[in-house]
Amino acid sequence: MAALNATTVTTVGGLADLDAAAVAAAGGGDTAPVGDGLFLYVNNAGGAGRTVTIATPGTVSGHSIADATLVLAAGKRGLIPLTTLFRGATGRAAITYDAVTSVTVAVLKIGA
Repeated sequence: MAALNATTVTTVGGLADLDAAAVAAAGGGDTAPVGDGLFLYVNNAGGAGRTVTIATPGTVSGHSIADATLVLAAGKRGLIPLTTLFRGATGRAAITYDAVTSVTVAVLKIGA
């Protein structure tokens, strides 16, 4: 598992090329910080659809909360808000992928 760090996107001269901030998705999954203004950017540059799953470790009234998934068609990009709902025992979100070929990811923080 790789520990992703946040890249701040500012309102003045913000990050123009999201793909420049992205790194290859790790085969064993990644972890990411969670909190206000944080998003997971996923680019599926491959020729097949990909599913990204973020573990949701909490419960509501003793019932498990389903993990969050994002299904991206070939050539598509997506954003997932990294809310505190995804905070695991390490304080970070646990992210897995059904496959990582041609998948890149970045954690983006919306800044001032």
